[in-house]
Amino acid sequence: MATYKEIKGDLVERVATDPANPGEGDIWYNTTTGVLKGYKNIGGAWAAGGNLATGRSNLTGDGTQTAGLAFGGASPASNATEEYDGTSWAPGGNMGTARSTLAGAGTQTAGLAFGGNPGTGPTNVTEEYDGSAWTGGGNLGTSRRVLAGAGTQTSGLAFGGFIPPPTNATEEYNGTSWTAGGNMGTARYGLAGCGTQTAGLAFGGNPGGGATNATEEYNGSAWTAGGNLNTSRRAFTGTGIQTAGLGFGGRTTTAVATTEEYTGGSPASPTGAAASTLTTS
Repeated sequence: MATYKEIKGDLVERVATDPANPGEGDIWYNTTTGVLKGYKNIGGAWAAGGNLATGRSNLTGDGTQTAGLAFGGASPASNATEEYDGTSWAPGGNMGTARSTLAGAGTQTAGLAFGGNPGTGPTNVTEEYDGSAWTGGGNLGTSRRVLAGAGTQTSGLAFGGFIPPPTNATEEYNGTSWTAGGNMGTARYGLAGCGTQTAGLAFGGNPGGGATNATEEYNGSAWTAGGNLNTSRRAFTGTGIQTAGLGFGGRTTTAVATTEEYTGGSPASPTGAAASTLTTS
């Protein structure tokens, strides 16, 4: 069997600290920890998809990569809905209430839109999508914008947002009406969220004095602290489940393209090293 030196032409490097930017296949011995380490990039990459027909900011969405749904947004407040098939976007039925900074949950054929700003301040309006048209649902108990959402059309979760002030209020949707859930430990807006009504995840946002890295996990009745984001940020988004979450984009003091993966209890980057910065497509 060939040795590492015969393959690579070098002996294993001895270092006191791990290299900041290791290359694929690099191996080193950390003399401080006494551990032999190697580096393998286990992350994926972003590739360009089909463009939205309507350019807009502060929209939201739900669904999957091959059956996505985008709705609402600003430029000005929009009621536009578009459906994605994995390649291109096609028009869907317009929302009844045009608005930005709203939250969403569900799927392309069973979507949920709630809260946001129609241009006159926070709203509590909720709408349900059946794959072709939106109809009115039960209103949120608390009107708010820049909130986060998770779950499904018949088992939704709304949390955080701006009333003003920033709120920690959580509400649960049963397909007909919203009821109060357990409050988050940190009131904030511009946060990201994912998961389900009984296993939700809230992370980042603005508690009123800049970006936070706070993460909280929901069990269907109460929030508990989870592992903090590596990069404090606000005005970003997330997807996935409580034990396999994904947060990307947002702002620190400037816009960032950083992506982080959450495994339940602590965040990690797609590369397994420091948080990875990916360019947008």
